[in-house]
Amino acid sequence: MKDTKLKLVSELMKNSRRSDRELAKVIGVSQPTVSRTMKKLEKEEFLEYSAIPSLAKLGYEILAVTLGKRKYEVHPKNAQKAKDFIRRHPNMIFVASGLGSGSDRMAISIHKNYSDYAKFMNEMKSEWEGYMSMAAFLVDLKGNDVLRPLSFKHVAAH
Repeated sequence: MKDTKLKLVSELMKNSRRSDRELAKVIGVSQPTVSRTMKKLEKEEFLEYSAIPSLAKLGYEILAVTLGKRKYEVHPKNAQKAKDFIRRHPNMIFVASGLGSGSDRMAISIHKNYSDYAKFMNEMKSEWEGYMSMAAFLVDLKGNDVLRPLSFKHVAAH
C-alpha cells in the first residue's frame, strides 16, 4: 500500500468523521488527492464505514468469544447451514476460521444479558454440538474490567 493510502487509512481509523480538507492538512496532500484516494480505497474494498458504538450504553451486558473445534470435515451443506445460522443471529458480530488453543472456529457475539446469552448458546449447541465442541469466554461489558474499549484508534499508530 502506498504511503498516502496508508496514512489516510490510519487517519480514518483515528476519526472517520473528519472532512477531506482536514485529512489533507494532516496527511500533507491536497483535498482532491484525499478524495480520489478514498474513492480508490473504497473501490478496492480497503475501507468499509461503520460506527463502533459503546455496546454497554446500547444495553449489551455480555460480549462472548466462543471457540469451536470441528469433530470432522465440514460437509458443503453444513457450510450453508452455518451461513443461515449466522444470518439468523445478527448479534454474532464476527465469525471466522483459524487456529489456536485447540480450536479452528471462532465467533464474537454480543448479548443484552445472561439469559439472552444462554438462549443463544442453547440454540448453537442444539444445532452444532454434533459437529463441534465449543467453549466460551464471557466479558462483562458493564463491569470495570474493560481496560481498552473496542476501537481501532490505537491500531492507527502502527
